[in-house]
Amino acid sequence: MTVSFHTLGCKLNFAETATIGRLFADNGYARVPFGEPADVVVVNSCTVTAQADKKCRQAIRKAVKTSPDALVVVVGCFAELQAGEIARIPGVSMVLGNRDKFNIMEHIRRLRGEDVRTYGCDAVREFFASSSLFDRTRSFLKVQDGCDYQCTYCTIPKARGNSRNAPVADIVAQARFIAAQGVREIVLTGVNIGDFGRSTGESFCRLLAELDAVDGLERIRTGSVEPNLVTEEMIRLMARSDKLAPHFHIPLQSGCNRILRLMARRYRRELFAEKVALIRQYIPHAAIGADVIAGFPGETDDDFNDTLSFIEGLDLSYLHVFTYSERPETKAAAMTGKVNGSIAAQRSKTLIGLSDRKRKQFHAGHVGQTASVLFERRERGGSMSGFTGNYIRTEAPYDAGCIGKCTAVRITGVNDEGQLTAETIKDAHF
Repeated sequence: MTVSFHTLGCKLNFAETATIGRLFADNGYARVPFGEPADVVVVNSCTVTAQADKKCRQAIRKAVKTSPDALVVVVGCFAELQAGEIARIPGVSMVLGNRDKFNIMEHIRRLRGEDVRTYGCDAVREFFASSSLFDRTRSFLKVQDGCDYQCTYCTIPKARGNSRNAPVADIVAQARFIAAQGVREIVLTGVNIGDFGRSTGESFCRLLAELDAVDGLERIRTGSVEPNLVTEEMIRLMARSDKLAPHFHIPLQSGCNRILRLMARRYRRELFAEKVALIRQYIPHAAIGADVIAGFPGETDDDFNDTLSFIEGLDLSYLHVFTYSERPETKAAAMTGKVNGSIAAQRSKTLIGLSDRKRKQFHAGHVGQTASVLFERRERGGSMSGFTGNYIRTEAPYDAGCIGKCTAVRITGVNDEGQLTAETIKDAHF
């Protein structure tokens, strides 16, 4: 029996797909690439934007077309919130929400007849451990799930349930196992990882400190952390550590306090600026990225210009820019002052241009310096590439002995694609 997977959305989804993949492997299934005929096709969905919903529908139709006799199973957040819509797509065999996707083998064994079955598409309360292995130089390790925040534009708390996590000891045990497989870097994933410890009475800083002591791991990278949850203790811990990557991704969403209030975000822009300054104080070379939404309902030209000016004055390394996407049954969907689509798109384009300038400036500041790069298992045109600790893709002449290892390099320049170019430093160690 064969199975293929298609994953949409965040790193958390990729970690969970890897875990589901191991369930199939344990039951004798061979994995084939998505788009090739398979006995079972699993689509792990995302619903953060309307575009994510569209991509999920397209993936389902591709699965049905390439494997017309397969069991097509749709799991994840879109499945959680729109099970009925997905079940009506011709060729879908089963829809599993976030509660039941890890029981997929049991449901497949019980599947009979031609009716589409839906399971677990309601509130989620449990924490299901997940991690990716063997498919990347790095491993995504799920440390937290769900969210207790109620941002007016977001459906993820409804799809993922309340904030919850496994105990620190369990996650450290997983990290030790991953390290024992030869993986050099783990990326901590979740919905709101800075909120770690809510269900166990622990803290995110304690988790980072415990993971920092795991033998065999060379790099630990954190996912997105809310501005109000980025603490000085966390920054100082990362500054002292040789393993905790100097890379922060902090969702801003808007640089206008009026829009932040409409979004029901838990901070003002002044707090965000304070956190950026604090990071720069302790870790000057850190990469600091931010999410920004353009065209939120009620955003005027003045509001957008306020955001633009605020971000221009911040020492950020890059932006992830999103055009506002209306999500059903959110408070924002009922707000007045909808922004014209072409105007929202132009605002996004302007922010992307600002991000490009900041990224180039950040990259150029590293030329002539030394860094540690984890080179990945790929070769292109006689070169290999990987990421520095502060998340800059770096290219160097191919050397098979460096693949899958953190290697010392000297940064020599920036290529046409915006990547750093480098030469390896023999007999050096970071």
